Amino acid sequence: MPAAEVIKIGPPLVFGRLWQELGLPAILDTLLAGRRYGFAVERAIFLTVVHRLMVSGSDRAAEQWCRDYAIEGVHPLQLHHLYRAMAWLGEELAADQQAGATTFAPRCVKDLIEESLFARHQSLFSGLDLVFFDTTSIYFEGQGGQTLGRNGHSKDHRPDLKQMVVGVVIDSTGRPICCELWPGNTTDVKTLIPIVDRLRERFHIRRICIVADRGMISKQTIAELGASAREVHFILGARMHRVKEVRQIVASDSGPYEQVYGPKSCSKDPSPLAVKEVKVGPVCRLPVASATQTGDGTGRSHRYVVCINADQAKKDRADRLAIVEHLRSALKQGDKSLVGNKGYRKYLKTSASSRRFQIDEDKIKAEEKYDGLWVLQTDLDLPAKEVALRYKELWMVEQIFRTIKSILENRPIYHKADATIRGHVFCSFLALVLLKELQARMERRGWVCEWDRLKADLDNLQEVTVQAAGEPFVIRTHTRGAAGQALQAASVALGPVVRATSEQTP
Repeated sequence: MPAAEVIKIGPPLVFGRLWQELGLPAILDTLLAGRRYGFAVERAIFLTVVHRLMVSGSDRAAEQWCRDYAIEGVHPLQLHHLYRAMAWLGEELAADQQAGATTFAPRCVKDLIEESLFARHQSLFSGLDLVFFDTTSIYFEGQGGQTLGRNGHSKDHRPDLKQMVVGVVIDSTGRPICCELWPGNTTDVKTLIPIVDRLRERFHIRRICIVADRGMISKQTIAELGASAREVHFILGARMHRVKEVRQIVASDSGPYEQVYGPKSCSKDPSPLAVKEVKVGPVCRLPVASATQTGDGTGRSHRYVVCINADQAKKDRADRLAIVEHLRSALKQGDKSLVGNKGYRKYLKTSASSRRFQIDEDKIKAEEKYDGLWVLQTDLDLPAKEVALRYKELWMVEQIFRTIKSILENRPIYHKADATIRGHVFCSFLALVLLKELQARMERRGWVCEWDRLKADLDNLQEVTVQAAGEPFVIRTHTRGAAGQALQAASVALGPVVRATSEQTP
C-alpha cells in the first residue's frame, strides 16, 4: 500500500482568511518596517495565535504542533522565534510615543496594533459609544516578570503565587477593542478612570458610556467620571451590602416593579426580569435622618435601577435554606466542624454567654430582601429597563474571560521579561479577536455552534497525499458538522475533493 501524508487544513483556511480580512498582516508589516529580525515575525505571531486557539496553554510545543497543519511559511520557525515575536509585541514604545500611558503600564507595540484594528472598524462606534470593561487575574508558574508579577487579590484563589491583572474592553457588539495589563497588586477601583482616559486618547471617541461591574465603583470614581472635563456616562453595578445608601434606602424601596420579561415558556426565552427606578438625594422625599446621609454634596440626586430575576430569587432562597439546614446539623457536632467553611460565616454569630457559635436568625431574615436582586447606578436618562438590559450585556465580557481562561488558556506562563509576558497575553487577545469575528459572521447567518465542537470539526478537515499510478494526488476529506458553516462564514471556497499536487489549494 502506498505511503500517505496527512495534513490538517481547516483551522489555517478559516483563521488565515479572517487574519487577512482583518488586515493584520498589513498592520504588522507596517510596524515591522525597518526592523531586521531574520525570520517571518508576522508568521510567528499567526502561528502562536492559531495554536492558542486550537490547543491553548504554553507556547513551547507550537513549533512542533504546526507540522500537522498546512500553515504557510511557519515550518522554518523555531521556539526562540516565537518568543522574540512576543517580546516585540510587548516592547515599550519610544519616550515620544508614551502619550496616554498610565502609571500602571507603558504604551507598547501591541497598543499600536489595537489602534490600527480599531481604525478599520471605527464605524461601529456611533452616537452613544457603549463599551464594557472587566478584569481578571492570571497567576504565574515562575517568577512573574520584572514588574508585572505581584501578589494581590487573586480571582483564581492562589494568593500564594504572583499574578498580573488583565482588563478587556469590548464594544456593544462583543468585538474586543483592547486589552490592558497591570501589576498583580493593582485594584479594580484604581483602573477604571485610567482606562476611560486611555480610550479617549487612543481611539478618539467623543462620547463614552462605561458599563462595569460593582468592583469598579467608589464615590471618587463616580465623581471623576462625571467631571465636566471628562463627560463620561456610566452604568455601574452597586455593592448592595457594603454601600449604606444602597443597603438602607435603595434595596428597601417598596415601589412597584415594571416587568421586562415574564416567566420563561421555553429554554431559549430570556430570563425573567423586572425593574424599577429609585432616586436618592435632594429630589427624594425621604425622612430627614435618611436624607442627610445621601447625595454627593453637589445637589445632584443618585439614580439607581433595581432589577430582580424571579427565577434567581427562588434559587437564592433554596441555596440559603440548604446552607442553613446543613449549618444546623453541623452545629450539633461542635464548633470545630465549622472550620474552613466560608459559606457558613455570614449566618453565624457568637453567643456572649457561652462563647459558642449560633445561627444568626436576624441575618437570615435580612438576606431575604436580596434574593434575585441586583442594583445599578447610572447617570443616563434612558428608561430603567434599557439600563438593565445594557448592563446584562456586561456578561459578554465575563463570557469572554471564561473563553480567555479556558478555551484560550494563558497558563502556564513561564516568561520572565515583562515584554514577552505582554506579548504572550496579547496573542490570546488576537486569538479572541479571530474567534469573535468568526462567531459574529456565523451568527449573522443564523448559525450558532459551541466552540469545542466547531474546533473538532475544523481539525477533522484534512488533505491526504497519495501516490496513484506513479503520480501524487491530494484527496480532501469531507467537511463534518459545523466546519462547512465556518468555511462559508469566512468566505473560503474549497476546491475539488481530488486534485493533482500541481493544482493550487483554495
